[in-house]
Amino acid sequence: MSLEARSDSPRRNLVGLSRAEIAAEMAGFGAEPFRARQLWHWIYHRGATDFAAMTNLAKGFRQQLAEAYELRRPEVSHALASADGTRKWLLRFDDGQEVETVHIPESDRGTLCVSSQVGCTLTCTFCHTGTQRLVRNLTAAEIVSQIMIARDALGEWPSPQDDRMLTNIVLMGMGEPLYNFDNVAAAMKIAMDPEGLAVSRRKITLSTSGVVPMIARCGAELGVNLAISLHAVTDELRNTLVPL
Repeated sequence: MSLEARSDSPRRNLVGLSRAEIAAEMAGFGAEPFRARQLWHWIYHRGATDFAAMTNLAKGFRQQLAEAYELRRPEVSHALASADGTRKWLLRFDDGQEVETVHIPESDRGTLCVSSQVGCTLTCTFCHTGTQRLVRNLTAAEIVSQIMIARDALGEWPSPQDDRMLTNIVLMGMGEPLYNFDNVAAAMKIAMDPEGLAVSRRKITLSTSGVVPMIARCGAELGVNLAISLHAVTDELRNTLVPL
């Protein structure tokens, strides 16, 4: 295929694609294999939002990319900041659905609380999200974009090695991450890539209400920290508080 925009289809968003997916896009686009590595660096290490910023790519190639692809984040429909430095973003996706992402600064870390679903399948009595029905799972792009939007707001591009404001990720936002494991795993693999967002797996915690069949797979595929919500000392009470 020649290096031309494919006018018969809308531009594909490269944000949220894995290394393999970007490589496949570039192969189908007729570009050399090393172009995928360059795009990965610009998207996930430098946080580029415009192909024009990719100055080590030829100007003509940048224009061709811009005609066929985009580098789009969700819309920030509302942003709040508290006196203690906590920041909250309400993100709106293409279909109008919204989720929250929260950055919580502490003296020795900065933790980003990430959502995995719009709504939730569970009806935990103590959780506000539990009062909402599950609308849908978030895509890998929508999950990883939460990290990128926080980096945008915190001014942390290129991905810093030291003195980060965003050091930790907790999957404790809206939704049960193990009920959307494939997309969560894809997003966290992008986040953990040392040549991209470069968040250590030791700094990522997945919080689950206790979806037991998925726990072993989570450990084998991701190896991140796991937090299990117990909330009760007996199964009878727990099944009332946390109905799986």
